[in-house]
Amino acid sequence: MLKTLNTKSGIISLPTFFPDATRAVLKGGVDSRDLDNCKIEGLVINTLHLVDLAKTGSDMHKFMSWSKPFITDSGGFQVLSLIHNRKNNGEINDKGLIFLDENKQKVHFNAEKSIQTQISLGADILICLDDCTKPDAPLKSQEESVQRTITWANRCKDEFIKLTKDMEEKPLLFAVIQGGNEKALRKKCAQELLKIGFDGYCYGGWPVDETKTFLTEILNFTASLIPDNFPKYAMGVGKPQDIVNCFKMGYNMFDCVIPTREARHKKLYRFTENNLYETISLQKAVFKNSTEPVSKYCDCLTCQNYSLGYLYHLFKINDLLAFRLATIHNLRFYSRLMEILKDQIN
Repeated sequence: MLKTLNTKSGIISLPTFFPDATRAVLKGGVDSRDLDNCKIEGLVINTLHLVDLAKTGSDMHKFMSWSKPFITDSGGFQVLSLIHNRKNNGEINDKGLIFLDENKQKVHFNAEKSIQTQISLGADILICLDDCTKPDAPLKSQEESVQRTITWANRCKDEFIKLTKDMEEKPLLFAVIQGGNEKALRKKCAQELLKIGFDGYCYGGWPVDETKTFLTEILNFTASLIPDNFPKYAMGVGKPQDIVNCFKMGYNMFDCVIPTREARHKKLYRFTENNLYETISLQKAVFKNSTEPVSKYCDCLTCQNYSLGYLYHLFKINDLLAFRLATIHNLRFYSRLMEILKDQIN
């Protein structure tokens, strides 16, 4: 299993978790110094939400005051939310996407524009535009998705080569394996993407089904299709136990909104003895007068300086500091989880 990944903004130790800074900011009121202190190695930002910034030529590392690596999501997942889930909001074909943005303006987007935008944003890891479907989508839809994903990956690779040919330090380009719950389609997609050649490969699509059941079998199968000398990115996998399970399958890159979103909703993760963990809710009055930290096993700013009772108070009065301190703790929990998993690599 890989232990490191070299990028133009530094070396990433594997496994790693990148929190989602969708619009170039991590929700919860934390800044780049907080992220450094939480030992976060990188971020994920969203291409479709930042197209206008890309047009300005902004250096996103400077813009966010973030010197470490960041990944640009291609916009593929938004294909699902903007088009597949809302038939009247746009259309998708082999050429690309047409959809209405937040201002009800028509947007044309395709593989080439996705790569152009990601390059303009200064990403360290780019993701090929893919056609994301739900796991239980009809077979015909899955077949179309896989063929489209392969076609777009080819075009992404061509555009990537053209735009980076004169760069001294080039970003990395990852491709996304689609196919829903169909093993044959997953295999076809993986084989064709491996033929094209990329720097890493991602599990594409929802990691859970309509009943929120984790798709262990298809995730494991997809991981087996990717040679071990490549990074294996389980996109959107973010529950701690799911991360642990995927790590055992061979995945070594993860991202999700869970740590920041749960923090804003008063849910905190904490380690107990022997690296076991539990969750607590600061909605419970039992913490009102607690003088204990969130976790005595945590070295984050929150646990080293503030009590559960104080966090309970901050949430009670709806003060913004509550979100920052809770977010800092959850982020450090996730980076600590990565450290524990790293120790398991021979």
